[in-house]
Amino acid sequence: MKKKLVVLLALVLSIGTILSACSSKDSSSAEKDGKNGQPYEIKWYTIGTPQKDTDKVFAEVNKYVKKKINATVKMTQIDWGDWAQKSQVMINSGEPFDIIFTNGTDYVQNAQKGAFLPIDDMLNKEGKDLKNVIDPALLEGIKVNGKVYGVPTNKEAARQSVYTFNKRLVDKYHFDLSKVKSLEDLEPMLKVIKEKEPKITPLATFKAYLPYDYIFNNEMPFAVAFNGDRDHVVNQFESDLAMSTYKTMHSYYKAGYLKEDAATSKESWPMDVENWFVRMGDSQPYADLLWSRSAKYDVVSVPVEKPVTINDSVSGSIQAISATSKNPKKTMEFLTLLNTDPYLRNLVDKGIEGVHYKKDKAGKIEDLPARIDNYNMPTYSLGNHFILYLYKNDPKDKWEKFKDFNESATAAPTLGFHFNSDPVRSELAAITNISKEFYPALATGSVDPEVYLPKLNKKLKDAGADKVLKEIQKQFDKWKSTQK
Repeated sequence: MKKKLVVLLALVLSIGTILSACSSKDSSSAEKDGKNGQPYEIKWYTIGTPQKDTDKVFAEVNKYVKKKINATVKMTQIDWGDWAQKSQVMINSGEPFDIIFTNGTDYVQNAQKGAFLPIDDMLNKEGKDLKNVIDPALLEGIKVNGKVYGVPTNKEAARQSVYTFNKRLVDKYHFDLSKVKSLEDLEPMLKVIKEKEPKITPLATFKAYLPYDYIFNNEMPFAVAFNGDRDHVVNQFESDLAMSTYKTMHSYYKAGYLKEDAATSKESWPMDVENWFVRMGDSQPYADLLWSRSAKYDVVSVPVEKPVTINDSVSGSIQAISATSKNPKKTMEFLTLLNTDPYLRNLVDKGIEGVHYKKDKAGKIEDLPARIDNYNMPTYSLGNHFILYLYKNDPKDKWEKFKDFNESATAAPTLGFHFNSDPVRSELAAITNISKEFYPALATGSVDPEVYLPKLNKKLKDAGADKVLKEIQKQFDKWKSTQK
């Protein structure tokens, strides 16, 4: 009898232990899923080198977020070089997570295949405050098949290409930059630099600018003109403008204004190395101040074009909600808080006040060594810029100028149009390889365009460029018919 009681007692205790363990496991699961009133754990994957102080900063983030919306955040950074492959593997495998950084073509393709959730309804509910602060052009520009699949970073929505000059050399030779209106206007200055500054490369390697709105990118032929006929897709390489521009670049190349290996060089021309006279890039308000601060010497820029809002400029930084998220509404609550709450936005971006940065009486900040060494985050990838603290040498009207810049921009013809390449996938693969073969040499002036542009266009036609052009035009016309 005693043995039976002992066995029975052991059995009861064993069952109790199992039930307790199950209860503990269920409780832990419920906590992560945000059930039973427990805080929901938001899994966030973003780009950038993992930082030493991320856990320290997010301990503070979670105190705040838990109090505000009953959630916590687990942020994981994937390093720049690993991002493309690892992030896509996560998406393709169906791994459960909530937020992922995305941009450009990756954003469009993953939205089209259902990897991201459309957030239009949530923007009118959980994200109402967020929708009120984001530039409408950003939301319009990232629509895929009429729906929004992520939260774009509220920053410059426009692009403006500029020629940027080493100001020391501009001042030394008394160059008048007000006369620079075109690529050809650079020639007299380039000649002087070539003759008198042997250690300076007159033209840092850049690809010649053409005023087109590209369906894919500037290496590919398919484009719509910014000015003139904005209704028809053309092959940019067949235009008189391409021929004349590349002829100018070829004359510069022959004159020695570019390096001999310009077409193949991997040289990134960092700003802090003073070995160049003029370069080309995309600007934003007060960009020269930022670049000068980075370079440790002054630079000055001249616009090549008026500000224009294109697909690439609005889709450069997006936080998408994964289709595998277990609590999309709570995730949208967090993204709304991140983009509307100055304390949280700066905590995630700059770290902890007094540890990673200090603030003066005017509210401007200065990085401390701990931020530079242990919490140096890529600001552009994290959310709304317009509520970030200003640095000590930032102009007071910095964010107002950004808003003015966005408002001054014109919309590109294809803003919001995203081509579905499935019907011409094989042709596009061949055309991409051909374009990559020819474009760098033509755009840097390394070859004679009168010889190589006809060769390029013949190869493109043989690869099916006309078929692709027809398909793009068909989809473009259909998309335009749906626009207000």
